[in-house]
Amino acid sequence: MPELQKHLEIGSSPHITDGASVDVIMRNVVLALLPVSAFAIYAFGIGAALVLATATVSCILTEHYLCKWTGQPSTVGDWAVVITGILYGLTLPPYLPLWMVVVGGMFGVGIGKFLFGGLGSNAFNVALVGRAFLQAAFPQAMTHWSLPFAEDRFSSIPTSVLAIPGAEPVYDAVTTATPLARMKFDAVFAGDRELMAGLTSGSVGETCGVLILLGGIYLVVRNMMNWRIPVSIFITVAAITWAFQTYDPETYPGPMFMLFSGGLMLGAVFMATDMVASPITNSGCWLYGALIGLLVVVIRFWGGMPEGVMYAILLANAVSPHIDNLIQPRVYGTGRGVK
Repeated sequence: MPELQKHLEIGSSPHITDGASVDVIMRNVVLALLPVSAFAIYAFGIGAALVLATATVSCILTEHYLCKWTGQPSTVGDWAVVITGILYGLTLPPYLPLWMVVVGGMFGVGIGKFLFGGLGSNAFNVALVGRAFLQAAFPQAMTHWSLPFAEDRFSSIPTSVLAIPGAEPVYDAVTTATPLARMKFDAVFAGDRELMAGLTSGSVGETCGVLILLGGIYLVVRNMMNWRIPVSIFITVAAITWAFQTYDPETYPGPMFMLFSGGLMLGAVFMATDMVASPITNSGCWLYGALIGLLVVVIRFWGGMPEGVMYAILLANAVSPHIDNLIQPRVYGTGRGVK
């Protein structure tokens, strides 16, 4: 009778999964972003469509050719870089020159992701790394905003979009200030309904907060997003803003204005929740979100720029590993003092 041999198989956690692989999760995030992208194209027309398409394609091609150049299999199939491209495009002005879009996408994927080791190793949100580079390299082009729903948005391509590299872009449409710029420099507050419906100027994807929230709810229902991060951001921003508005309503806007203006909704729902760059523990996520909310309010109220979501998230990304080290769950079966 043959001797029965026993084998002990050791594997890393998680040992029980629900079958949702990386590409499945990423495809669902893409689905959640489609309504926001469609509304952005409807509001800003051909220019926004070209910016979104160029941002996505430039990120995909950058990752594909970097993988080939280093002798690695292409990782485009996991759909993570598709999300990066879409989010990166949604953070840009709707009529930004396409060559700038390409440069920012290459920088974001090459420096913000590939240099750190690829998916699962990036310390910062890749889309925001690309936007931060453009903000530093081309500050004038990154602060030109156009009114949505222009009559000729589907009949002509904006001249600035097709500007050649190195040339000063010429803007056909009338430029206008964003609600945050008007709040900061003119003490004028946009209406809550305008902000929620996406009827104000701004980046491609920060105009309609309701659709962004619906996309986030879809991901929370599918258990593909930690809801604690955006909720913590919203509570922190709303609480601090309410306190300051109560103290001086002439100078400080209300919570609804702060929540639905600028890129807060897009950043809180789709960027701060980056699974790689955010904390692991639930307690850490609450603290991480509160830090982002605090930084957003500080930059918007007292910083030199009207908007602070991008910098708040990137700074919190840098702090995220330290939050994980500070807040560690106790070992199962031990007392509360054992970590």
